[in-house]
Amino acid sequence: MSVIKFGTDGWRAIVGKDFNEDNVIKVCRAAGKYVYKNFGETKKIIVGYDPRNKADELSLLGAETLAEMGFEVLYSDKVIPTPVLAYNAKVLNACALMFTASHNPPEYLGIKFIPDYAGPATAEITDEIVSYLEDDFEKFGDGKVEKYDFSQEYFNHIKTLIDFEKIKTLKTNIIYDGLYSASIGYFDKLLDSFGIKYETLHLFHDPNFGGGMPEPKPKYLKELIEKVKASSNSIGFANDGDADRFGVINENGEYVTPNEIIAILLKHLTENKHLKGSLVKTVGASLMLDIAAERLGVKVIETAVGFKHVGEAMRKFNPVIGGEESGGLSIQGHIPEKDGILANLLILEAMAYEGKPLFELQKELETFVGCRFYNDRIDKRVSTREEVQRVIDFYKNSETIGCYKIVKKDFKDGAKLYLDDGRSWILVRPSGTEPLLRIYFESDDLNKLEELMNTVEK
Repeated sequence: MSVIKFGTDGWRAIVGKDFNEDNVIKVCRAAGKYVYKNFGETKKIIVGYDPRNKADELSLLGAETLAEMGFEVLYSDKVIPTPVLAYNAKVLNACALMFTASHNPPEYLGIKFIPDYAGPATAEITDEIVSYLEDDFEKFGDGKVEKYDFSQEYFNHIKTLIDFEKIKTLKTNIIYDGLYSASIGYFDKLLDSFGIKYETLHLFHDPNFGGGMPEPKPKYLKELIEKVKASSNSIGFANDGDADRFGVINENGEYVTPNEIIAILLKHLTENKHLKGSLVKTVGASLMLDIAAERLGVKVIETAVGFKHVGEAMRKFNPVIGGEESGGLSIQGHIPEKDGILANLLILEAMAYEGKPLFELQKELETFVGCRFYNDRIDKRVSTREEVQRVIDFYKNSETIGCYKIVKKDFKDGAKLYLDDGRSWILVRPSGTEPLLRIYFESDDLNKLEELMNTVEK
């Protein structure tokens, strides 16, 4: 059985073990065969890489493998964020291979296939690629690898989406934690090009990500949080390893959840920038988004968990914004792929339009939706996938959870159960890659949330 398995966002494995030269060649040949069979030999392929260990070396091997098959390959001349490569797939009408393991631990590397529509590959595409993994090598011509700077097209596009002149009116001190990630040389350069001042942390690439994780969550943003707290009227920004996810710290030194960010931006984009359309959210995202959308007169389209589902819905419905609870979003006029750089810039823009600090926008959002929501998640490892399904089936057939009645059920991704208080729900769903249950909880009261979690754990 092949050790190469494509999960929710590509193939990932430990460098030097399963992620080795032989398997990189195998995956790149399979991806090349997919491109050849579906688009022909003239289809461009573009290749990029994040700052991880051996990402530059192995991505070049991948580019050379595709050229050996006969493709004209454009290869990034430097570390590149996933959304930048994805945007260029759209501009150049190309398919892309991004060498990244996103927010995974430093010892991992991965390959993400991005079709020419510039969003995550659907299961049908990755399944076809996997089906070619053991095929013999095919050569249809003489290709070549050419180094290419993908940044300028992206910069020009972002300048059409973001009002940087408005951001310049902000009196807030911006602190950017590069977090050793691929956003370095992109987020900062966009601010530089408009003379927007900012302070920085960790503004260099490190394959070990400073001994932490390339994930913009509070426990990996301690230095940023302390710096924000120590500097009056400051706000902090960071991205994950390949810059498709965002992390935001408000002026009080508090982490702002992705659910809040998406809701604030939905309000900003509809009220200040007058965008029309729907909201795309995952089944794991907050009820707060549904309430905010209803009060803004915006239709909600809900998908299974994972940005590949959000991206697919974005291509179909052209929403105002699409987002997920784990820190990914994109907007109308951009690409159907999450972009953490864009997300951070949009927050600055929303603050500038409202003339208010972020913590005030959070307070206004809470008033707007009528309550505050609290979220948590339990990951429960079980012995087999059959056991995962047995637990999900149990909840599908349940009528109560503790003292709460289940008033509505949704089965698009596991089992989501809405409770009779009108403000609480749980979602029980399988991990896409291992025998693991992911159990999400939300309520408008911390005591209720803890009660629900205790009930389910028992």
